[in-house]
Amino acid sequence: MAIIDFFDRGWRINRNGIAYIQDERSYSFDEVHTLSCRIANGLLAAGFEKEAKAAVWADNDVTAWTCTLGLWRAGVVWIPVNGRNAPLENQYLLDTFDCEALFFHEAFAPAIEALRPSLPKVRLWICIDADLPWAPSLEKWSAAQPASEPRVDYDMDDIVTLSATGGTTGLPKGVMNTHRAFQTYFARFMMAFPYGVERPVNLAAAPMTHTTGMLSLPCTARGGTVVVLPKPEPARLLAAIARHRVTEFFLPPTVIYRLLDIPGIDDQDFSSLKCFLYGAAPMSVEKLKRAIEVFGPVMAGGYGQTEAPASISYLTPAEHFVEGALAPQERLSSVGRPNPLIRVEILNDRGEILPRGESGEICVRGDLVMKGYYKAPEKTAETVIDGWLHTGDIGHLDAEGYLHITDRKKDMIISGGFNVYPSEVEQVIWAHPAVQDCAVIGVPDEKWGEAVKAVVELNAGQSVSAEELVALCKAKLGSVKAPKSVDFIAALPRSMAGKVLKKDLREQYWQGQTRRI
Repeated sequence: MAIIDFFDRGWRINRNGIAYIQDERSYSFDEVHTLSCRIANGLLAAGFEKEAKAAVWADNDVTAWTCTLGLWRAGVVWIPVNGRNAPLENQYLLDTFDCEALFFHEAFAPAIEALRPSLPKVRLWICIDADLPWAPSLEKWSAAQPASEPRVDYDMDDIVTLSATGGTTGLPKGVMNTHRAFQTYFARFMMAFPYGVERPVNLAAAPMTHTTGMLSLPCTARGGTVVVLPKPEPARLLAAIARHRVTEFFLPPTVIYRLLDIPGIDDQDFSSLKCFLYGAAPMSVEKLKRAIEVFGPVMAGGYGQTEAPASISYLTPAEHFVEGALAPQERLSSVGRPNPLIRVEILNDRGEILPRGESGEICVRGDLVMKGYYKAPEKTAETVIDGWLHTGDIGHLDAEGYLHITDRKKDMIISGGFNVYPSEVEQVIWAHPAVQDCAVIGVPDEKWGEAVKAVVELNAGQSVSAEELVALCKAKLGSVKAPKSVDFIAALPRSMAGKVLKKDLREQYWQGQTRRI
C-alpha cells in the first residue's frame, strides 16, 4: 500500500465519520479527503513531479496535516519540520533537502519571509490560514482544483519522507523512507495492538512532525478519530482523554514524568485507554511502574529509529505482566520483542551474529529499513552493511527473546578499562524519589581515562545529595559503575523528540580534549 492508502482506507469505510477533532471543530473523512485531493491536484498543476520535495511549517493542526496528506497524494516527498525549531535550523533542513514548496501557518510568516532569500529552491509558498502578498492562502490557491483523486503511479520503493536524524551526534542527515517501510511499520503496529471491530480514538499531543503523526495513520486506517492538540499541555491532554474517550496515544518519557507529578492524577478517568505508547528515549522502570498504577494495564513500549521507523520492537501492554502480576524488572527494562516482519540480530565488530545474552550492536534488516541517507552514499554505506542497518545501539536479546538496549555505542564509557553503560546507572538514579530525570556521561579523568558523572534534574521542591546518589549506585552496581561525581541541573538539554542531548552535556567537560569513542 502507498502511504496515502492508509488514510483512504478509513475514508472508504467511514466517509461521513469524524476523522479529526481540534478544539471545538470536527473534520469528516470526506472533508479531509476533498481538501487533500485539491492540494494534490494543485501541486501537479504547478508542475511538481513525483519525489519533488515539500514541507509544512506549522504547529499541530488538522489543516496542516491535511497538507501533508495532499503531498503524499501527489507523490511528493514530505520534509517534516518542527514549528518549535529555531528558524535557522529549519532553514538548514529545507535548503539541504532541496525543498521546492512550503506550506506554513501565518504565525511563522515573519520568520519565513526573512529566510526567503536563503531558500532559493522554494518556488511555491502557500499560507495555510491567511492570504499574504507573497503567498496565497491555501483556500484561495486550492479552490479551483478538482476534488477528485489524481492518478499518480507509485512504486513501493518511492521515497515518501525525508526526515532529519535526531542531530544528537552532529549535523542531521536526511533519512529517505519509502512506502514499503511505512507499510511494514503500520502493519506491525496494527498486529501488536488489535482492537477488533472497535474504532479507535487517537490523541495527537506530541509533535505530528515526529512519531505522533505517523502513529495516527493506523487509527485513521481503521476509520477512527484523531484528536489533535497544538501542544502536550498536561491539563488539556488529561481533559481530552476523558472527554473524547481516547483509546491510544504516544508521549516521550519526559512528558509522562511531568504527568505523573500532577496533583490528583490518580483520580482522573482513564478507563477508555487501551494503549499508552512510550518511547523515543529510555524510560525509568520505577516511573513505568507508577504509570501502570495511574493509567492502568495499558502501557506499551516501543523502539525504533528514523532509519527504521518506530517499530523495531514493541513491549505490548500484556507483556508488562506475567500471570496477572507485574512483570519482573528484567522484562520491564526491555523494549519488547522484535518486529516479526523484519530480522533483528546482535552483531559484533566483525559482523558476526552473537548468541542470546551477549552484548553487541543491534542490527536490523528487512522492509522497515530506510532507502538511505539523502545525497550521502558514503554515510549510507557506513550504516547499511550487507543489508544490515547498524543502529549504533548496544544491546542484547535475552532467553525469552526480549530486546534490551544497553546504550548508544557512542555513549558507552570506558573507565579504567571497564565498559560502563550509562543506562544501567541511570535506572538506579531514576529510582530515587527526588529525581525527575538524569543523564550519565563520561568525563575526562587522568587516572581512569574517563570517569562516570551523573547530571541530575530534581523534582520541584525535593532534594538529595550527591553523596546519597553515589552511595545508592555503589550499593546496587559496585564502585566501578558508580558515578565519581554528580552535578545538579535545572533542566537537561533535550531534542524536540524528548531525547536528552548527551553530546551537548559532554561538550562542556571535554573542551580542548578528544574523546576516544
